[in-house]
Amino acid sequence: MNKIISKVYQIIKDSSNLIETEEAIQVYMYEVFSELVGDVFTHINQVIKEEKQLEGWKVKREDWKTVQFSFGPVRYYRTLMVDHTDQNHYPLDEWLGIRKYQRHSPLVEVKVAELASKATYRDTATMLNEWTAVTISHQTVGSLLKRVGSAQAREDEESVLELEEAAELPEGKKVDYFYAEADGVFVRGTEKKKSLEVRHAILYEGWNKNGKRVSLKEPKAIMTTKKTAGFWAEVQAFTANHYALQQAQVITNSDGGQGYTADRFQEAFSQSNYPVLNQLDSYHVFQGLNRAFGVKTNVFKQQVKQALKTHDLDHLTIWLDTYESTLDETSAVEKLNTFRTYVVRNWDRIFDWREKVEQAPEDARGLGAMESNQRHISFRMKKRGMHWSAEGCEAMVKVKQGMFNHTLREAYLHQQNRSARQQRKLNQPVRLASLLHEKTRQSIGAKNGTIPLYASRSSAIGQLIKSFR
Repeated sequence: MNKIISKVYQIIKDSSNLIETEEAIQVYMYEVFSELVGDVFTHINQVIKEEKQLEGWKVKREDWKTVQFSFGPVRYYRTLMVDHTDQNHYPLDEWLGIRKYQRHSPLVEVKVAELASKATYRDTATMLNEWTAVTISHQTVGSLLKRVGSAQAREDEESVLELEEAAELPEGKKVDYFYAEADGVFVRGTEKKKSLEVRHAILYEGWNKNGKRVSLKEPKAIMTTKKTAGFWAEVQAFTANHYALQQAQVITNSDGGQGYTADRFQEAFSQSNYPVLNQLDSYHVFQGLNRAFGVKTNVFKQQVKQALKTHDLDHLTIWLDTYESTLDETSAVEKLNTFRTYVVRNWDRIFDWREKVEQAPEDARGLGAMESNQRHISFRMKKRGMHWSAEGCEAMVKVKQGMFNHTLREAYLHQQNRSARQQRKLNQPVRLASLLHEKTRQSIGAKNGTIPLYASRSSAIGQLIKSFR
């Protein structure tokens, strides 16, 4: 500690301003802590090696390894050993949970992925290099995001497989009403004139109100670039593993596009004993209305709105025909016919769900949260000349899903770690007493001897010898 205090004092003394002082102290603290952690790891390696040798393992070689932690690069000594079956092991790396060829700590990998889900790879690398002890390139940022995102994707795949193999549904949370919305958003792919569709679902239990602000209650997201069947399998698996919907009324909302029909929702939430209500998203209805009639208010637009509100198909048809007779441009007629086709095709789904249930909850609101939640994807992955590979796109949306659901770190660690039994087995050789115990040499007692005097006893050396007697 005195050495550290002296060094900090010297830094303060040699610095010309407080900015330089703080930067220098930060670098020094990173260096000290990295060195200390490296020494601890090396000591643990020695303890594990000795225990394994007692079990009959043989030492093959010893070498150094460097892992980038958030506080700096940690360099430690590790031992390559051979077990009874001639399999090679680095016992220390297995005990720490470090993969083969891993160069960044789990925390660094997850934090890099989380940051990269909000900023570009280059900006992420720049921020890390300036604000932390992590030195990283933008290419490495992309690689780490793919690794962390793939962990969340594998976790979702395992959830689907477990549900298919389960003899009965898991026990989940019971709710009276459950809400789900789904839609897709397209991002540019790396192949020319080819886009990737990110399929996105939002699941929630209702609404929370704080003053005038309203937020979704317990919102969860499912995001993937998989095909339609894979997407809905993940939605069904997530819901079945978290909720018991047998006695719940499920309310759903979508734009009626391919892959987001009422049948898909009915299949995904088939555990409910009640028919799944699926209404047409009002945002898309009024978006089509504005495209056909323009953004300004006119009598035709008002009458069509009224027909939609009262669910009067005859009234709607009369006013659409009347408005069409006033149009001269072919493009305007095509827009109107597109709107007519869309509305008529989904006519049975144009309703307010609160009017379809016997007793709506007190906090009941109209559905339509999907479009605002699409910004989680569009703000990061669209425009600015961005193009995505299939692997990179899937990893990015899975990282975003994991962050939104607060499952990313758990999924990453679950894919990285061993089973509980394996962890207990690896922890057995290392005890706290072993880490704190300092080996000492056996005492051989005090030695007796004489100092020869090659001068007179009255000399200075003679007087010194007398003082020892």
